[in-house]
Amino acid sequence: MASNGYRNGTGTNKGAIKPPASSNIRSSSFKSRLPPSSNHSPGSALRRTSSASFTTAAGGDGVPGRVRVAVRLRPRNAEESTADADFADCVELQPELKRLKLRKNNWESETYEFDEVLTEFASQKRVYEVVAKPVVESVLDGYNGTVMAYGQTGTGKTFTLGRLGEEDTSARGIMVRSMEEILVNVSRETDSISVSYLQLYMETIQDLLDPANDNISIVEDPRTGDVSLPGATHVEIKDEQSFLELLRLGEAHRIAANTKLNTESSRSHAILMVHVKRSVLGEEVAIPTESDKSSHFVKPPKPLVRKSKLVLVDLAGSERVQKSGSEGHMLEEAKSINLSLSALGKCINALAENSAHVPIRDSKLTRLLRDSFGGTARTSLIVTIGPSPRHRGETASTILFGQRAMKVENMLRIKEEFDYKSLARRLEIQLDKLIAENERQQKAFDDEVERINLEAQNRVSEVERNFTDALEKERLKCQMEYMESVKKLEEKMIENQQKHQHDGFMKDKCNGEGPGFCEDIAVIKKLLEKETHMRKEAEKEVNKLKSQLGQHMDAGAGGDAEILKLQIALEDEVHQKKKLEEEIIILRSQMLQLTFEADQMRRCLARGGSGNAYPGLDSPMSQVRDSLSGHKTPVSALFDQVGVEKILDLLESEDANVRIHAVKVVANLAAEEANQERIVEAGGLTSLLMLLRSYEDETVRRVAAGAIANLAMNEANQELIMVQGGISLLSTTASDAEDPQTLRMVAGAIANLCGNDKLQATLRSEGGIKALLGMVRCRHPDVLSQVARGIANFAKCESRASTNGIRSGRSLLIDEGALPWIVQSANNDAAPIRRHIELALCHLAQHEANAKDMINGGALWELVRITRDCSREDIRSLARRTLNSSLLFRSEMRRLRIEL
Repeated sequence: MASNGYRNGTGTNKGAIKPPASSNIRSSSFKSRLPPSSNHSPGSALRRTSSASFTTAAGGDGVPGRVRVAVRLRPRNAEESTADADFADCVELQPELKRLKLRKNNWESETYEFDEVLTEFASQKRVYEVVAKPVVESVLDGYNGTVMAYGQTGTGKTFTLGRLGEEDTSARGIMVRSMEEILVNVSRETDSISVSYLQLYMETIQDLLDPANDNISIVEDPRTGDVSLPGATHVEIKDEQSFLELLRLGEAHRIAANTKLNTESSRSHAILMVHVKRSVLGEEVAIPTESDKSSHFVKPPKPLVRKSKLVLVDLAGSERVQKSGSEGHMLEEAKSINLSLSALGKCINALAENSAHVPIRDSKLTRLLRDSFGGTARTSLIVTIGPSPRHRGETASTILFGQRAMKVENMLRIKEEFDYKSLARRLEIQLDKLIAENERQQKAFDDEVERINLEAQNRVSEVERNFTDALEKERLKCQMEYMESVKKLEEKMIENQQKHQHDGFMKDKCNGEGPGFCEDIAVIKKLLEKETHMRKEAEKEVNKLKSQLGQHMDAGAGGDAEILKLQIALEDEVHQKKKLEEEIIILRSQMLQLTFEADQMRRCLARGGSGNAYPGLDSPMSQVRDSLSGHKTPVSALFDQVGVEKILDLLESEDANVRIHAVKVVANLAAEEANQERIVEAGGLTSLLMLLRSYEDETVRRVAAGAIANLAMNEANQELIMVQGGISLLSTTASDAEDPQTLRMVAGAIANLCGNDKLQATLRSEGGIKALLGMVRCRHPDVLSQVARGIANFAKCESRASTNGIRSGRSLLIDEGALPWIVQSANNDAAPIRRHIELALCHLAQHEANAKDMINGGALWELVRITRDCSREDIRSLARRTLNSSLLFRSEMRRLRIEL
């Protein structure tokens, strides 16, 4: 199969004192983007003529790509500004011509051309875009890539490459920006990213993520020439934060020292390897049939895996021992650094001159970079220089190194493999589907056969049943006819017998059977008379008992009156006792509340100073302490002294003051989580909801709403509030109330309910969302803060449900018209309101179904502002991640030319 490739550059820059032709420079640009995989025939790809290269892989299809080189000038530091104040810079830049001049003296200078010339004012973002971004895009398309920084100690290599930018995101270096772009463009489900962070110190490869792993060997594939480090630690990267923590860990283990040229000079070469594995589909292949050449069968695309590697190299600075002042062990470190850089320079010289031998085995650094120079990777080199004339020799050496590197040309190739695991998994799925379909068809066939057999059996049974019924009817008919004939014959026979025996029968009756018949009638009459007599006796006994019962009732009438008087007196006593108990409870609760207020005032006075700012408070507080005999009793002691049932009974008292005081005590007790379960079990929640429903007193409604808000902080209580119709009741109270404090309590209760995933639909159907938005009319900051908190809680629950696949479609908040107020309040002066609204916007934007409405409603601009101006780093990161993950937002930002 022909390999896929792209052209990174066509000409080779000669890079000598005489500049190359401008046409060669402009024909290849750092801003060129890799095209999607394009097929090249083996004959169309150029091949490298030199047999010497950093790679041992001979032949193969590929596309030539020259090493791209950019030069960056560091501004003068404080020491140079003082010491070289009377001397001009040794370098003059001409960025518009991509050219620099190196002065020999005041009259002569040498001119060099590079792919990019970056002044001391170039931003980190521009450096990334012209140097590293094309390489990162190549890596995402399946090519290997290398970005390397070379230069004298103290010229800004580590700043350019490895700056984390924790305080100022605009100062982020190439490492952080490269990982950001990779994370944005890969799929979390099918792709993977792993990172290794190493340092080459004194010709020993050490693992910066695991310092104990300090002697890692280099392994070369004899077939392909690929270089790998199997002993290095590989860390899976899921987000930007984990990558930053990995870089911090590696930088903490990297060896640095103080020299005359740099206070924190790197004494080792740092190498960051990013391994990217992406899943893609190959092209569909059309296969002609034998019967009809014009028709084709299309084979499904084969799953492919593209494995690419991004190598970011922060070389240690080249230095002269005389200038750096290295001694002892630092001198040995400097020698090792200079030897490895010298070996790298020799290899690049040999490649630039098409030498037959390239000394790649002189150093482990050249062995690690064998794919970057003369290999199959796309390579960008940034050389950093300083302006000081004192270091003109080092600056000239760095420039010449970059010029030679521009002559090296690589053969770029994509490393693609069949994704056998994915293909096998897909075939298994198809096989399972076919097996399931076959089972369904077999079951349907068996069901159809069984249905036909059952239908046939039913028809046979029906025919048999009909035949049996007809036979039975015929038999019954014959029997009836036979019985009818027999009956007629019997009737005729009986009639004849009666005619013959009538005269003889009457004679017998008159002669012998008359007296016996009369005796029977006399016996029956005697029995009847006896039964009548017994009935009369029973009636007399009943009347006698009734008369006795009446007498007893008349005699007990006087005793019942006495009993009634005693019952009335007893009820009065019970009523008086109940009143006394209520008064005792009220006095105890007042005393406990005074103690609570006294403790709070004492704390305030202790914070304010030893002197009492309110002298009038001494005597009441002392009286409370005296009444309690010096013991402090918390408000929750009412549970043990009085009992929650009696406190709740006071909520139904006819005295308004008693009722108000009782609901305040319940609200104070409900503020503590330990008391909430006992209050709910005793029916306190139901009583509070009845108060909110039935009483029009504003104080009772406010305090009851506050107690319900405290109870609504518990998830179990939230479901009880919903079951007992609390949402509708709170919504009604929100529409009727005008007092800001009452609205604040109601808004707090609804905001707590908005944080429950199970109540989303109920909140909307029972008017909870409309009530929350309706309270905006108050414009009180505390009320608006609770409204914003409720909207943030609701949006968070919706985002979580959408992510888990529980719900889909547009947000209920947008359906209820909350978006205009959310956008309007995103810049509110009050910090709590603004923070909650910013969170709500980020959560709404996480669901793609809301993106169109948010763009039309102006929420996109607020999200962009949050990524820049929000005071909290976590909210800024959430907003940035949300915008980057949404296709609609990214498309709209490209259209409006907005950059994060």
